[in-house]
Amino acid sequence: MKPLLLCTFLLASGVALAAPQAQPPLRDIDKVNGGIVAEAGQAYGRLETVNGGITLGRGARASGVETVNGGIDAGDDVVLRSASTVNGGIRFGQRGRIDGDLETVNGGITLDRGGVVRGKVSTVNGGIGLQASTVEGRVETVTGDITVGGGSRVVGGILVEKPKGTLHGLFGKPKIPRIVIGPEAVVEGPMVFEREVKLYVHASARIGSVTGASVVRYSGERPPAD
Repeated sequence: MKPLLLCTFLLASGVALAAPQAQPPLRDIDKVNGGIVAEAGQAYGRLETVNGGITLGRGARASGVETVNGGIDAGDDVVLRSASTVNGGIRFGQRGRIDGDLETVNGGITLDRGGVVRGKVSTVNGGIGLQASTVEGRVETVTGDITVGGGSRVVGGILVEKPKGTLHGLFGKPKIPRIVIGPEAVVEGPMVFEREVKLYVHASARIGSVTGASVVRYSGERPPAD
């Protein structure tokens, strides 16, 4: 049957061509006190709480995740637009996908194998650890250690900022951050250190320019002990 005749036949028969149905809006969860659990494999809008942690099961998706007093714990294959907390750590399992930034003030950030962050990874008082993962933005901290583990890639470089505030240094010499660029890791952008650090770079790693620190090359699986 020719296309024109087929169309005429369908209209004459009262057969309606169904229009695609609009997808229902994603569910937001907003709390003041209490944690949030995103179920495995489910999609959400924004997940926000003030006093409580946020847990995301394997394969969960959300537009954004934010808390003030609590950690963010994501399983494998979680996809988010962004994640941030003030007092708490952020941990992602394998193959995490974050379209924006990962940020915390007081807490560490860890990203397991296969993770990709399109934005920056930033903390003030806490360490950052990447394992065979990619950060397209910059990795930033003030007092924390940074480990760019084996096979990881940081496109935007590394920044360790100078601590601010009048109380800095009043209670003895502050801890010196330890920066490790592991085997086969790549840091494409500049590494800028506004304070004293200990910088260890594996012999097989590739890095860009370094400002404010001396590079100590090492071989083997682990860097030298301080």
